[in-house]
Amino acid sequence: MQQMYEKISVSNLSIIIPVFNSEGSIKEVVERIVDVMESEQFSYEIILIDDASEDTSWEKILELGKDNKNIIGLQLLKNSGQHSANLCGFRHSKNEIIITMDDDLQNPPEEIPKLVKLINEGKDLVFGEFASKKHNLFRSIGSKVINKFNKRIFNIQSEVKLSNFRAVDRAVINLVSSENHFKPYIPGLLLKYSQNIAGVSVHHEKRKLGKSNYTFRKLISLVFDLLFQHSTIPLRLASIIGLLSSLFVLIFGVYTLFRSLISGIAIPGWASIAILLSLSSGLIIMIMSVIGEYLIRILNQVSHQDPYIINKKINK
Repeated sequence: MQQMYEKISVSNLSIIIPVFNSEGSIKEVVERIVDVMESEQFSYEIILIDDASEDTSWEKILELGKDNKNIIGLQLLKNSGQHSANLCGFRHSKNEIIITMDDDLQNPPEEIPKLVKLINEGKDLVFGEFASKKHNLFRSIGSKVINKFNKRIFNIQSEVKLSNFRAVDRAVINLVSSENHFKPYIPGLLLKYSQNIAGVSVHHEKRKLGKSNYTFRKLISLVFDLLFQHSTIPLRLASIIGLLSSLFVLIFGVYTLFRSLISGIAIPGWASIAILLSLSSGLIIMIMSVIGEYLIRILNQVSHQDPYIINKKINK
């Protein structure tokens, strides 16, 4: 007789929040999380990773940690980026369900139980899907571009919308934490090791304080990381361009030879030769640059350097 097993409901959470220049919001974020944890009777830890903030964010974290031993503070020596800060939090977390969220009050803590519910129903990775985002136009366009790349590179078939507000099963976090990436891309690593992915509609609040750290430069950097770290698209594109340019040069050479043989007159072609040489040289430099970009990342990868350095800790 076949036995039926019911998935055990898990209620111990690790909430991971990268913090950067959030002295005006982090206290309210934490207080609202604690209220949710206590009302839902969740066992919890809140891990705040200060990514070398330039304001008094670390002092705020110290104050919060003194009042509540479930709040863990990690200060990074240098600004390492949101993805590295999340990886740092993963490696210092201990509970079975991991929640990641932003520090700007745009991810309402009151929506966390929705994410937890789906993890307890058997999902590996659950994204909070915002019905309407309160980002500025540039941030919204940038998010759509990154989502397109994610779906293409990681072959996401479902209509799940990616976001930083997500819940992850411990087994996936353990696999991601074991990866040695000099420049980790957290959504990609999570998608790589997740089988059952889902999304749930959540509210998205308007940013109350400060301005987004999401800039055009960071968008370009993120696109480069996606393309060169997790795909071979640039190499294939360079190969196609190289092949097409070689075909063009071959056709041009055959045309020049036949014209010379038929007319019996040498074609004065210094300009043509100069153009072809410049075109060929430019293509070679472009292809070598693409290969060089991959080599740089390979060298960083095999150096076994952590993408972050912890400077100070509290309650850990």
